[in-house]
Amino acid sequence: MAPTVRPTVAQPLSPHLQIYRWTWTMAMSVFHRITGTALYAGIALVAIWLVALASGPAAYDWVAWFFGSIVGRLVLFVYTWILMHHMLGGLRHFIWDFGHGLDRERRLWLSRGTLIGSTLLTILIWALALVLR
Repeated sequence: MAPTVRPTVAQPLSPHLQIYRWTWTMAMSVFHRITGTALYAGIALVAIWLVALASGPAAYDWVAWFFGSIVGRLVLFVYTWILMHHMLGGLRHFIWDFGHGLDRERRLWLSRGTLIGSTLLTILIWALALVLR
């Protein structure tokens, strides 16, 4: 008697994003990784500013003009939010490293606090910068 051949059905080897339900903790983890990567571009902005500063008045005037434009200010505003979000995400992970805030309620509170806190800190920093200007 010949063995029965069953048709193969393609099945995933591991769970995929379609299976998981997005949670605040998962979303903030993804944002933490994205903001960490985006900080490299921000460091490039700082390096451009420093090179222009060292290159003389003509180069610095161009960079100062760009960062003073609407597009430049928008880039700096987004970079400020990225920096604040990544910092607060790092503090959240630091708290977790000590074994605190791991229960469902505190984990959710810390995740939401990361997003809300980074937005509020960014607005506060920019408001202070514009007032003290």
